[in-house]
Amino acid sequence: MQYLITGGGIIGMMTALMLRQQGADVTLIDRQLAGRESTWAGGGIVSPLYPWRYPESVTRLASRSQALYPELTDYLLETSGIDPEYLISGMLTIAPDEEQDALQWATKNHKQLSRIPKDEISELEPEFAPDTESAIWMPDVAQVRNPRIAKSMRETIIRLGVELLEEHELHGLVTDSGKVTGVETSKRILHADNIILCTGAWTAQLVSLFSDLIPVIEPVRGQMILFKTAPDLIKHITLWEDRYAIPRKDGRILFGSTVEYSGFIKQTTEDAEAELYDVVTNRYPILKEYEVELQWAGLRPGSPSGVPYIARHPEYENLYINAGHFRNGVVLAPASCELMLKLLAGTADESESHDYMLEAERS
Repeated sequence: MQYLITGGGIIGMMTALMLRQQGADVTLIDRQLAGRESTWAGGGIVSPLYPWRYPESVTRLASRSQALYPELTDYLLETSGIDPEYLISGMLTIAPDEEQDALQWATKNHKQLSRIPKDEISELEPEFAPDTESAIWMPDVAQVRNPRIAKSMRETIIRLGVELLEEHELHGLVTDSGKVTGVETSKRILHADNIILCTGAWTAQLVSLFSDLIPVIEPVRGQMILFKTAPDLIKHITLWEDRYAIPRKDGRILFGSTVEYSGFIKQTTEDAEAELYDVVTNRYPILKEYEVELQWAGLRPGSPSGVPYIARHPEYENLYINAGHFRNGVVLAPASCELMLKLLAGTADESESHDYMLEAERS
């Protein structure tokens, strides 16, 4: 059985990895270098932001992925020699109006979560300047370093024998009698038994070329800034007002990110840099002592309520979609791809096989 995956982000590469581990013949194509779009640009938090806001379907995927990540990242390091920098940082969230919802969600889903007072916030993050009497603390939230997991996964799939075709822009699908017989790229037509679209923010645009049944996925720009500081200046992921600070092992601090519905425009802006800088230095005044080392932007695959599309396309029996993860591509990737393999093998139960497509459309 031959599989062709379009889109070399974390969803596409992880799908290729899992299929290849089962001995499948896999080709992965990307219009540029694999892992260089939203996978590269994201923060790498292995948890949804404000996880209690999401439907049960997202919690289910996130919980399964969180269980898979330690072994997965060990495997990637061993196979590729590149460390994805999986790190349990814990996440501190300032959301006074949502504390009760968070506690109820944690009890229902058996998660480690507690409400901590102001003095404990200061103990966890001495440089943080809270203007609240309490916070939500999740000690077991982890992170990966996006560029490193992208490089690690790319090297791993190559070593496993996935045919990786980069700089192959996808122009369309070749269809016949309810099946996809191939994909047309900028360089040639490729054929496979099953086609899996993992094309992120470009998925709806692509599907519109051959179908009126188009998933509701749109590009959402996110901009980040990066500080180079001393290690352990900030120790934990900190989240407030939909903004997050993520400390890396080497002392770099990511801060982001904006949520901008600006189409496929990926350029950074001075306004966003100024806004992000003001917000983070208000909470972490010590960061005023450090320069912004880098600013970048990425395009997330936005979907209603952040629910991804994981399903077979209803018009083509061998065409599948795994896209629309919005801000949760990293945390949902392992379980999303695991579910996709069940769909391909015909072993997903009825609720799994249609749940994510339908829920994304209802949301």
